[in-house]
Amino acid sequence: MSFRIHQASPADAVEQAFFRIQREQMADVPILNPALNVEAVDFQRWQGHWLGVVVTPWCMSLLLVPGTAENWVSTGDNQRRFVKFPAGNFAFLGSAEGELGEYQSCPLISPMGQFATQYEATMTARASLIALLTQPQSAPVAKPAKGEPSQSRRRFLALR
Repeated sequence: MSFRIHQASPADAVEQAFFRIQREQMADVPILNPALNVEAVDFQRWQGHWLGVVVTPWCMSLLLVPGTAENWVSTGDNQRRFVKFPAGNFAFLGSAEGELGEYQSCPLISPMGQFATQYEATMTARASLIALLTQPQSAPVAKPAKGEPSQSRRRFLALR
């Protein structure tokens, strides 16, 4: 795989690569959503690298693109690694395209038939990024009212 560091946002290179994939490899695939185009959404720095979402007529995926040689973990083509985000651990697959170089992707949605417009797909991509980068809040544990039995696991099992 070709390793390339992107000093600036790789959004243009992402779009070029996925437009070419659409043209050369996906042109006659029946799952393409004709309402959608290739779009690189909200690429931002994350731990020295670039994180964003690519929306295509056939899928939506998180992408990690090298922004520095430091702490970039190469996986090899189609090799998986888990990356820890505030929302949890996510599996990314290694890949490379000529326009982009090495990158890693985590599929979010495929096929894309549920989207009627590009706007809907873009907003879903943005919401996915926000959710990925947000620490989940645990639901508060309700304490039983005075006189009500506790629903602890031990108590629950004893009632069975």
